[in-house]
Amino acid sequence: MKERYTVVDVETTGHSVAKGDRVIQIGAVVIEDNEIVETFATFVNPGQPIPAFIEELTGISDDMVKNAPSFQEISHELLLLFENSSFVAHNVDFDYAFLTNQLELIGKRFPNIPKYDTVELSRVLLPKQESYKLGQLAEQLGFSHDRPHQADSDAEVTAALFLSLLHKIKQLPILTLQQLAPISRSFKSDLEPMLQKVIQDKLLQGETDDSYDCYRQLALKKVEEVEVANESNQFESFEDFLEMLYADKGKMQSAFLQYELRQGQKDMMLQVNEAFRKNVHKIIEAGTGTGKSLAYLLPAAFFSHTTQEPVIISTKTIPLQEQLLSRDLPLLNHLLPFQVTITLLKGRSHYLCLRKFEQSLQTIAEDSYDVLLTKAMLLIWLTETENGDIEELNLPSGGKGYWYEVQSDATSDLGRYSPWFSRCFYHRARKKAQNSNIVVTNHALLCTDLVHDERLLPSYSYVILDEAHHLEETASDHLGAKVDFLSFAFLFQRLGVNQEDSIIEQLDQLIQEYQVHANMNLAVMAEMVQNVKDEIDELFRMLHGYVLSKNQSSSTDVGRLRYRYETFKEKGSMWQAILECAMRVHMQTKDCMKILQSWLAPFSDKKDDMTFKARSFIADATGFIERLMEEEQTLYELLLEHDPNMVYWIEVEPRGAKNATFLYSKPIDVSDLLADHFFAKKKSVVMTSATLAVNGSFDYQIKRLGLIDFGVETSFIPSPFSYVDQVRMLLPTDLPAIKEVSDEEFAVEVAIKIWRMMEMSSGKMLVLFTSYEMLKQVYHHLKKLNELGTFQMIGQGVTSGSRAKLMKMFKQTDQAVLFGTSSFWEGIDLPGDELKTLVIVRLPFSPPDQPLLQAQYEKAKTEGGNPFMDISLPQAIIRFKQGFGRLIRTTHDRGCVFVFDRRISTTRYGKQFIRSLPNVPVYEGKLEELLENYKDFM
Repeated sequence: MKERYTVVDVETTGHSVAKGDRVIQIGAVVIEDNEIVETFATFVNPGQPIPAFIEELTGISDDMVKNAPSFQEISHELLLLFENSSFVAHNVDFDYAFLTNQLELIGKRFPNIPKYDTVELSRVLLPKQESYKLGQLAEQLGFSHDRPHQADSDAEVTAALFLSLLHKIKQLPILTLQQLAPISRSFKSDLEPMLQKVIQDKLLQGETDDSYDCYRQLALKKVEEVEVANESNQFESFEDFLEMLYADKGKMQSAFLQYELRQGQKDMMLQVNEAFRKNVHKIIEAGTGTGKSLAYLLPAAFFSHTTQEPVIISTKTIPLQEQLLSRDLPLLNHLLPFQVTITLLKGRSHYLCLRKFEQSLQTIAEDSYDVLLTKAMLLIWLTETENGDIEELNLPSGGKGYWYEVQSDATSDLGRYSPWFSRCFYHRARKKAQNSNIVVTNHALLCTDLVHDERLLPSYSYVILDEAHHLEETASDHLGAKVDFLSFAFLFQRLGVNQEDSIIEQLDQLIQEYQVHANMNLAVMAEMVQNVKDEIDELFRMLHGYVLSKNQSSSTDVGRLRYRYETFKEKGSMWQAILECAMRVHMQTKDCMKILQSWLAPFSDKKDDMTFKARSFIADATGFIERLMEEEQTLYELLLEHDPNMVYWIEVEPRGAKNATFLYSKPIDVSDLLADHFFAKKKSVVMTSATLAVNGSFDYQIKRLGLIDFGVETSFIPSPFSYVDQVRMLLPTDLPAIKEVSDEEFAVEVAIKIWRMMEMSSGKMLVLFTSYEMLKQVYHHLKKLNELGTFQMIGQGVTSGSRAKLMKMFKQTDQAVLFGTSSFWEGIDLPGDELKTLVIVRLPFSPPDQPLLQAQYEKAKTEGGNPFMDISLPQAIIRFKQGFGRLIRTTHDRGCVFVFDRRISTTRYGKQFIRSLPNVPVYEGKLEELLENYKDFM
């Protein structure tokens, strides 16, 4: 019998037949034996007006359906399409249910046939896609989709997508299909019978594809070890090489379609090379548009090749790391006269542990839909990935908790006892890094490496820090500590309180099985664990209540209450009770862990006699207990010890659970730590960013990073952009001074001014805030003014979605306003027409009630400094420069920056913000006058 699928899309007046919504268009495509054999498309008269928002979404108007047949009239022809067929749709639940319900209204029944959901199948079979919306899948897979949200066009694209997914299933190795089949029983799509048929066909034909490494019931992508020939270098010096590179008709010209010489980029290449050759530390501020990643990669690669010294390149953000590998590495190998090897190395938790994943496939009965979906995605992904890095995946939200169970960690290592060791993604990345010219990593791993004895990075003396203005903050995060109730709750749940399959239950079974002596029975142990859990619960409740009882607590960006404490200065019986409870937790946890370790100890002598499953469990249990002890040790340090160089604070959810409590500590000053543990141990560190100087000086960074004693060299590379011609900075004088009005009144004024600007400009606008509260207020006022929906308004934290998702929405809309706080001040790239207007609502001073900042101010005061001039102002200026840098991204961009904070022109320090920018024309005046100026300029 032929394989027959009918792919359907329906457009409707709304979501619910029961509430009176009806079909307005149907498109269907019939597939037989992998070919489209029939198409069906018709408008349908719904017998009611089409709502305005549906007309706007679909482009289908009342006029288009008024002469169309009714649903009753087309129902017979429609049902014929489904004879001996399966039902396929992009979000099958909606289309199938809607048609079933509308057929019932006219006394007809939909046949009970197999269903396939192309959203679900795409998630599983295309685990790396950024989005599973039909339009974006079509774009990513190269299908033409000329009329999104019209049923005939959507059905055709869904059919093309479904055919490509069927093809993908048939290409998968038998092992993957066999593992996928039982998982697929819980899917919306009736996938299992199809998978079983493909498995049978493959078994009959015999599998011939050898591009997979099939091992222990998993099929992995076969990774070929690439030997890089150690070619000699025909150039005496880097300077000679550059002469050749930049010569007329040299490689530099052939590498770019529209090549133009960037003198700043060439200068920076020479400076990086010189810093490495002279073994000095150097700070380079490279203006936007310099092309700094190539400017440091080229000399780093040349230096590494000629000296056989590895170079570490560290960035703050993952997108920049991905860019270095996907865009800059191929370019580098085109320009260099020899091949270089570059490896990306991340923290261990980014990599999948194959041992844990293999074990997790044995338990699928209890899994949620999201976890099963994630397991299926990982099975497919293993046939495609060389790196095993979570960043490659688009996990469902419910799959992120599951990743925590299968990510690599110290317990992943069973050495010779693990059959997966030679295939371990993490160890493969580390081994590759050991043999690479350049290792790309992030500041977080770099800082973790400084404080841990176990070296994660290969031994290195030469470093380039890109986005170097983040080093202090990252070091502070990684040299501090944090702990919260949820982490403990998760650990104790796994350990064995009211949970089947708990660690202590499984451990007890192994004790019986291998006849190991245990000095306590299971029931007593379970009671001990329960007692500790109760004490921890009580401790976090008391801390929660303590913070609520304090009047001097402040609010965080996410609405938590925050209270800074000093253990030995807190007063009162409530704090005394907290300390006593913390001590009980410490003693009882120690007793529990001692007994559990005594249970585990005898197994180390029995490893050779144990099954792989038992060895795996013992390794996981050992690692788990170590993690619990580390967590408790952190809690002890945060509550029962005090380091005068640290700042401590508690955050609580005022409306959350009574134990929703978080404790933190951070070093007040990281300069000495960085000086002693990092800069003193490296021969040359080059720090670069577009925003390192304040008012023409690097003194702030030199002091904060501990570089005072190192004779650090500094350099400015100016931007190639002509800011005089490309930008205008406009300072409206008819806004109230911030201190003269309430936040609410200021928000209303800002909303009115932005609305006037939206009316005047036809392009896109980015509005940057320093506070999420202010963003919400302005957004809601503007939403009322925008009731006709002329502009798409996208608000961080208001519109749902990640930063990347909000950026995508913004880029895809012609008339849009994007409201962002902290993470939108940097790292977003909107060239040309994607951004014409930037609004900075307030100068980006950090809230003075942040515990770390308060402690830094106090330290500056005791040392005779000026906290505002030494810390607050430089930080704000660097942030301001970051925000300003969002506007001009190419030599052809034009745009205006509006600053709504009067302090920029009315205070003495305000001038420093402008002086820290490139040479930009500044205009002051009433908004209406400035808008005239703006219109002429744009």
